[in-house]
Amino acid sequence: METMRDIKRRINSVKNTQKITRAMKMVAAAKLRNSQKKAENARPFFNKTREILTDVFRYTREARDHPLLSEREGRRHLYIIITADRGLCGAYNARVIAKAEEAIEKKGEASLLTIGRKGRDYFAKRGYRIVSEYIKIDDYPDFNFARRVGEEVISLFLEEIVDRVSIIYTHFNSAISQTCKVMPLLPISSPEEDTEKKQVDYIYEPSPEEVLDILLPKYVNNILYSTLLESKASEFGSRMTAMDAATDNAGELIDELTLYYNRARQAAITKEISEIVGGAEALK
Repeated sequence: METMRDIKRRINSVKNTQKITRAMKMVAAAKLRNSQKKAENARPFFNKTREILTDVFRYTREARDHPLLSEREGRRHLYIIITADRGLCGAYNARVIAKAEEAIEKKGEASLLTIGRKGRDYFAKRGYRIVSEYIKIDDYPDFNFARRVGEEVISLFLEEIVDRVSIIYTHFNSAISQTCKVMPLLPISSPEEDTEKKQVDYIYEPSPEEVLDILLPKYVNNILYSTLLESKASEFGSRMTAMDAATDNAGELIDELTLYYNRARQAAITKEISEIVGGAEALK
C-alpha cells in the first residue's frame, strides 16, 4: 500500500507534467495561428495557377502531349508521405501511416519519398523502398524546400523511374478536425472544367508548349507547398488538442490523488487517535 509520502510524490510529478503539457499546448496554438496565416496567403497564387492550367487544358490541344501529362501503363508508384518529425500530436502520424498502408497496392512495386522522421522510421523498419527522405523539417516550410522536392519528383517521373506519383498528407479543417488524403500528383490530370466560366483568349508567347514547360513544374511545386502547409497546420492543431486533453487528464488525476491522499491522512489520524485511546485505557 502506498504511503502518504509516495502519494505526495506522485501528485508533484503529475503537476510538473501538467505544466509541460500546458506550455506545449500554448506553443502549438501560437504556431497553428502562424501556419494558418501562411496557408491562406499561399492560396491565391495556387488558385490562379490552377485557373490558367484549366484554360490551357480546355483550349490547347498541344497540352495533351506534354511529358508531365502523359499517362503510362506501368505500375511503379511513388508515394510522397508527409508526417511529423516529433510525436505528442495525438493520432496525426498514425492516421497518415495507416492511410499510406491502405493506399499502397503492392509493396514490391511501390517506392516512398518520406517527409518527416516518424514516417521514415516506420516504413524503413518494415522494408519499404525509400528513394529519398527529408527530416528536420522547419515549422514553417518555405517555397524553396517545396521546389527542391518538386524538382526531384519531376526528375524521377521524366526519367521514367516511376510511372505515377501521389501525395499522402493531412488536410487541415480546424484545430480539432483534420482529414488524411491521397492526392494524385503525376501525371497531371485535367482539372475539372467550369462550364459556366467564360472563355479567356490567351496569347501564348512563344508557344503553348514552352508555357507549359514553365507552368506545369510551378503547378507541381505549388501543390507540394500547399500540402506541406496544410500538414504542418494539421500537426500543430493535433498537438494542441492532444496537449489540451493531456492537461485536463492530469488535472483529473491530481484531484483523484489528492482525494486518495486525504483519505490516507484521515486513516492515519484515526489510527493514531485509536492507539492513544487504547493506551490510556490500558493504564487504568
